[in-house]
Amino acid sequence: MDQTVKLTYSIHDYSSFSGSYLPKNIAEDKPNDQASRWSSENNNPPQYITLKLKQPAIVRTITFGKYEKTHVCNLKKFKVYGGLCEDNLIELLDSGLKNDNQPETFYLRYKLENNPFPCQYIKVVPLHSWGPSFNYSIWYVELWGVDDHDTVLPHMNWFNAYREKEAIRLCLKHFRQHNYGEAFSSLQKRTRVQLEAPLLTELFESLVERGDFAATEEAVQRAQESGLFSEYINQHEYRPEWRPIVPEPGAERPGMRGGHQMCFDPTHEVMYLFGGWDGTQDLSDLWAFYIRQGQWTRLSADTSTEGGPTARSCHKMCLDVERQQLFTLGRYVDSAQRIPENLKGDFYMYDIPCGRWTLITDDTASMGGPALIFDHQMCLDPVSRTLYVFGGRELTCTAPSSLDDRTGTLSSVDPVFSGLYAYHVATSTWTRLRADSYHPGPGTIRSRVSHCMLFDQKSRKLYILAGQRSKEYLNDFFTYSPDTDELTMISDGTRGDGSVDVPAAGTTQRATIDVQQAEIHVLSGLSKDKEKKEDNLKNSFWVYDIKQNRWSCIYRNRAEPSGSDDSKPLVEPCPRFAHQLVFDHIRKIFYLFGGNPGRKGNPKMRLDDFWRLKLTRPTCSEVLRQCRLLLRKQRFEELVPSDPVAALQYLQTEVAAAVDHADAEQERQFQLLAGRLFAPPAADPADPEPRRAARSRLFDQLTVFFPAEMAQPRSNLTDLIRLDK
Repeated sequence: MDQTVKLTYSIHDYSSFSGSYLPKNIAEDKPNDQASRWSSENNNPPQYITLKLKQPAIVRTITFGKYEKTHVCNLKKFKVYGGLCEDNLIELLDSGLKNDNQPETFYLRYKLENNPFPCQYIKVVPLHSWGPSFNYSIWYVELWGVDDHDTVLPHMNWFNAYREKEAIRLCLKHFRQHNYGEAFSSLQKRTRVQLEAPLLTELFESLVERGDFAATEEAVQRAQESGLFSEYINQHEYRPEWRPIVPEPGAERPGMRGGHQMCFDPTHEVMYLFGGWDGTQDLSDLWAFYIRQGQWTRLSADTSTEGGPTARSCHKMCLDVERQQLFTLGRYVDSAQRIPENLKGDFYMYDIPCGRWTLITDDTASMGGPALIFDHQMCLDPVSRTLYVFGGRELTCTAPSSLDDRTGTLSSVDPVFSGLYAYHVATSTWTRLRADSYHPGPGTIRSRVSHCMLFDQKSRKLYILAGQRSKEYLNDFFTYSPDTDELTMISDGTRGDGSVDVPAAGTTQRATIDVQQAEIHVLSGLSKDKEKKEDNLKNSFWVYDIKQNRWSCIYRNRAEPSGSDDSKPLVEPCPRFAHQLVFDHIRKIFYLFGGNPGRKGNPKMRLDDFWRLKLTRPTCSEVLRQCRLLLRKQRFEELVPSDPVAALQYLQTEVAAAVDHADAEQERQFQLLAGRLFAPPAADPADPEPRRAARSRLFDQLTVFFPAEMAQPRSNLTDLIRLDK
């Protein structure tokens, strides 16, 4: 499956309506030729192109070529479908193109149940163009995959068997829904195909066949206790909940700053903060915030007087939680102070239980490590006790530089960027893993400043994202394996990664990782608005699903960066850069402190606000309550015709107990149920079929909460019936 090749195809059916223009050379990439494109005549009714491959293939990627400059007809949003039959295609991609002249490549969905499946038809459906009300244009399409017959044939056989099994399951579902018991039993006995997991069969029999609501609730509760609702919960986007952490009046607390550093100890629930720039000077104070007590403690007013580092900003710090050791490296030095004796890379370790600093070296370069750098990244592998340091600007006596994190800009002559280094704590030795590569290319790493770097202990990979190199804003995203020296590009910043929304290119993004959840979190900082050619300060919060290779934006800042009304309650932090963000991966809570609000009228202003961020999804208990509410509403409906008094009592007790009365819509629907007591019956109470049909529909609703591989097919047999025109 790794030997992908360019696939050949014919234009099978370029449009569903006449009038579209299709040149003969659409399969040739001619970015300077306006005539080299497929173009729809209009957007209503919708039009599309279908490509027919010469033979079935496992299609891995699709590349879209573009015109030599931006164009209003480029596809802002589109979908791609594929399959063996053009009348039965599945969605392979939902994405969009950037409005530029760079070709974009997208990975297509090519697996079902973790097995590759072949396609012979690829259908591209335009949805929106970059110019409102303009028609669609596709300049060039290229498909890559595997079409070798011997390789594709086993997957073709598996796919045909899979379709046969799914067809039988659809029939089984249809027969059971309509109470065709003999047909259901006969087909299942003959084929030995199981419709669903045994737990769901038990659920169907207790609910639909016997109407035993108590047993059904017990089965649902067992499912919840077994964690079967986790997949449903994880399909929901997070909801951000910001909360300011306000100290008691007169309590000790850190002052305003940006370019500081923070680390979090989830075992002891302590956050550490060191240094920074207050708008006038560098700081050398060390603080600890104790989460349980909700208070700050100043561990040191000036670490330099205790054998520790001097005042600094734009440095980096990380924590070895098991050994209770803090490491700090790098700093920014003002151009007026750049003399040789001030430009050595000092490297310190702080022993938390002893409260003592140790100078590991006053010159990391002399030990084979990086020179004095700032705005780099550093993270720790606690198992091998290895610190990884990547990027950052090297400071010299002759290369002037702006203040970067202090001002949000970077302007210099011939800047020198540091490479990727590893420091082994136990042996106190440095190793350079990769040098900076000035020119981008396969297998090379371009160093940068103000980027993100995280270490995933499970995969033993470094994740590196974004940053700035001179005046170039980067938005590439890649992994590096220190054990194998392997570099893997997730997104090179110019091609699509299968998702329309990705974090904007910029600097001072702050990232954290949740290894258990396989998620990376990014709080944006200062981004570059390419259209307006200016910096854009508006924070957003992104979650990257490592397994699904998908970005989701779950929060965009609404607060204004300048001008405040003290009478209004704080609901979220104002936009900022040069801030710091840490993550408690045990309790799933983020902590944000300080930063630069970028106020032009007050450039020296820094922030000292402290925030707590919790990302929430429906909980298992909430899903269980939702299931109970559905079941009890159905039980109430069945009680109404036969015993209205019992139904009213059941409504006031059992149904009311399952309602979330804080939810206005649920409360309204609950109140409307009382009206059913006075409504005429919708069907003959003596006829069991309407009651069974209602229970069957309710069962279909409940299966949505279970993993797809456990449940009956989501679609219905009748949905496949095509009506002739």
